[in-house]
Amino acid sequence: MIDKAYLIFLETLCNKNRLEIIDLLNHSSLNVSQICNKLKMNQTTASHNLSRLEKCGFVTSKKIGKFTYYHLNENTIKPLMKLMESHLNNYCRKLCCSKEQELKIILRR
Repeated sequence: MIDKAYLIFLETLCNKNRLEIIDLLNHSSLNVSQICNKLKMNQTTASHNLSRLEKCGFVTSKKIGKFTYYHLNENTIKPLMKLMESHLNNYCRKLCCSKEQELKIILRR
């Protein structure tokens, strides 16, 4: 039987909005407004997903002035994303003929 922690981890990762946030934070630390602007996401959606990501340790936050900046977990999630990218490039992208088809596969989930 699979441990519930695995399910929580994979369910956290298997969400289009959260994956987009993770990808964005993989490049730089941002506040909620910046995330919303870059992803064309409303603040409620962004905040809800950031809360889940923070509870599960995918991101950390730091308050600077009146803004809270979110950072990808440097110890675990950044290396995981690098490993996943390598796996995708070596195996999964071969299943896709184009970026459009790749996106359609992701969106069907």
